[in-house]
Amino acid sequence: MAEAHRSFTHIVSRNLILLPPPTHRTSLLFPLHSLCTKPLVRSMSTNTSLASIPSSPSHTSSPDLNQNPSLLVFSGGTAFNGVVEELKKVTTRVSHVLPVSDDGGSTAEIVRVLGGPAVGDIRSRCLRLSDNNTSEGLAVRTLLAHRLPLNPKEAKSEWYAIVEGSHSLWNGVSRPYGETIRAFLVYFQDQILRRSIDVFCFSNGSIGNFFFAGARIFFQSLDSAIFLFSRVSDIPSESLILPVISTNDRFTLGCELWDGSIIRGQNAISHPTNESMKPIINKECSSSAPLPSSIKRVFYMSSEGSNLLHEVFPSVNPSVLDQIKKVDCIVYAMGSLFTSVCPSLVLHGIGETISSRSVPKVLLLNGSYDRETNGLSASSFITSITDALNRTYGDSCKALSNHPNSYVNALMVPRGGQIYYDSQELASQGILNVVIVDSIEDPEVGTIFDPKSLVQSLTSLNAEYKKSRSTDFF
Repeated sequence: MAEAHRSFTHIVSRNLILLPPPTHRTSLLFPLHSLCTKPLVRSMSTNTSLASIPSSPSHTSSPDLNQNPSLLVFSGGTAFNGVVEELKKVTTRVSHVLPVSDDGGSTAEIVRVLGGPAVGDIRSRCLRLSDNNTSEGLAVRTLLAHRLPLNPKEAKSEWYAIVEGSHSLWNGVSRPYGETIRAFLVYFQDQILRRSIDVFCFSNGSIGNFFFAGARIFFQSLDSAIFLFSRVSDIPSESLILPVISTNDRFTLGCELWDGSIIRGQNAISHPTNESMKPIINKECSSSAPLPSSIKRVFYMSSEGSNLLHEVFPSVNPSVLDQIKKVDCIVYAMGSLFTSVCPSLVLHGIGETISSRSVPKVLLLNGSYDRETNGLSASSFITSITDALNRTYGDSCKALSNHPNSYVNALMVPRGGQIYYDSQELASQGILNVVIVDSIEDPEVGTIFDPKSLVQSLTSLNAEYKKSRSTDFF
């Protein structure tokens, strides 16, 4: 066994050296200027000129108008993906902060049998950032994005063809890439065979998730697995994939409702599937029963926990705090508010660090309601984010009392969206800069931001922000 492990290590190390480095690309990011003294609502479209933006606070050094600013995005693994594709055309300097609490689909099966953190959201974002400009890049992306059939027998048969290297998905993947990827798929297979008590179900399994799990277990490091995935899928070196908790342990998300009841597990909170492995694409319009009461807060609990007595307090990934301290703009992406965004915000140190920054902090408002946010207004979204960052309903000894505009000072709204825009409440929260962005109708989700319009709007706002800073300085 030791000899086999050394041989495996040699193959992986040799092939990692052979892999070409990620492509370097220039970048342009988009902080939004929101330091107004009165409400400012702007309608943004691809052909709309900007009104002048008030100057930012005084600063001590001249802004470099040619320097590309950086962006940090709190999101889950689905809703923001549509913007990532458009964003890649103009920027790579983005830090993507993602939760590790997803417990649905094939992720749940991996966690059940092998333990460890959930990697579904991380894998999803990595695939969106991966290179598809070459035939090999597209082949690697297609392989790692592949899902097995829903039928368990068919899924198992196809998995064996993939892991044995005979499947057509390997066509177009060169030997260095192929050997490296397959080595970790084989290692994953070896690990599940060692768990003889737990029979692994391959139904709807994600090849990317299997690769991630094999790499994480082999290296005993989630960060190393992300690095490897980034390497084989040629993610730009300036694009960072940051799990909000860097861990090899399993953490379960819990939520407390206003009626006092507790729900255990992200899937049960957001879109319960009755143990089905079939993925739910449209969470907003899913047939899940509504929550008995609105959500008060989300928190982490031990893997076997079921109530508030089992609440745990994991440490935030230090790299996330480092990037918050450096970036020029912080964005809370659209998506599942309580199960995709808030799990990253409730950790100790996130609220303290964000509130200390004098940079644009932007909420991208959802275009439609879902099970988690049914009936909430725009200001209620801001309140929920503020409560998460202040840890208002957690340990009172560790709670903060910062004002909402310490965390959010700009709001972007998709034109024609369902969420009620209550301007007076927003103004009382200090949210004085609102941008209306063109939207499109997605047949599965409803109203969403038009990706091109969103990126162009952010680009224009950033240009005006940098210009106002330069004017102030001179």
